[in-house]
Amino acid sequence: MNFIPTPIADLFIIEPKVWKDNRGYFYESFSGRAFTAAGIEADFVQDNQSFSQKGTLRGLHAQKAPFAQGKLVRVIQGSVLDVAVDARKDSPTYGQHFSVELSGENHRQLWVPPGFLHGFLTLEDDTIFTYKVTNYYDKESEVGVIWNDPDLNINWVADLNPEDLLLSDKDLVLPAFKDFVSPF
Repeated sequence: MNFIPTPIADLFIIEPKVWKDNRGYFYESFSGRAFTAAGIEADFVQDNQSFSQKGTLRGLHAQKAPFAQGKLVRVIQGSVLDVAVDARKDSPTYGQHFSVELSGENHRQLWVPPGFLHGFLTLEDDTIFTYKVTNYYDKESEVGVIWNDPDLNINWVADLNPEDLLLSDKDLVLPAFKDFVSPF
């Protein structure tokens, strides 16, 4: 596994070593030893998976303590634009975001530590997105920021019409980042 630092501390792109032959491919999607060697302590307790059509936007979400979660995210089938926003109050990159395309073809993953808002936009129909988390889901601990916040200025994808995006009712009413009181 190759751990690629991003411009935001503690946020890593992970590229696994993929072995391909005439049968298909094989790779390790997680190795505790590799994470520890990269300086990441993560005790995963739950795996989640979603299936979405093109134009589905989920986020920007997090959970506050004591249920804050680190996430190891990847795509099994299809592709997404994955976005993480640094919401750690004392971080020099507070309010900055990083985005990366994850797909079933490129096998890339993103390590999103606790203290980040996270979201993704599906770029293809029938996209299967999966992630490991370091804490259990707790509805009362949910926090979030509206996906199209002007201060964050996230370039989700230029060729998708914002009016055609599929969002949950919950995600349509999240607060602006300037009104977000970070619990991290």
